[in-house]
Amino acid sequence: MSRSTILRQFAAGVFLVNAVPHGVAGVQGRRFPSPFARPPGRGLSSPTVNVAWSALNAAAGAALLRRDRTTGENAAVGAGAAIMAIFLSLYFEKSDRD
Repeated sequence: MSRSTILRQFAAGVFLVNAVPHGVAGVQGRRFPSPFARPPGRGLSSPTVNVAWSALNAAAGAALLRRDRTTGENAAVGAGAAIMAIFLSLYFEKSDRD
């Protein structure tokens, strides 16, 4: 298994996890930070922008996934997902305090 394959699978996990909070906020009709807000990542974007951002993240994650993954590649997807989930939880916990 090559390093680029592991990185690709890791990135897939990152994109797939990042799709979740944006999609959930969007379908609930809530404004939520996105890269398109002012300031980026701190201001609030509309629900529609968040649904679109979620869809782009999900599409990127799906495009990076390989159909016949090895155990190591599955672990890389899981690691990317777990690390992104932890990062997002810490980021938004800090945002709530600001």
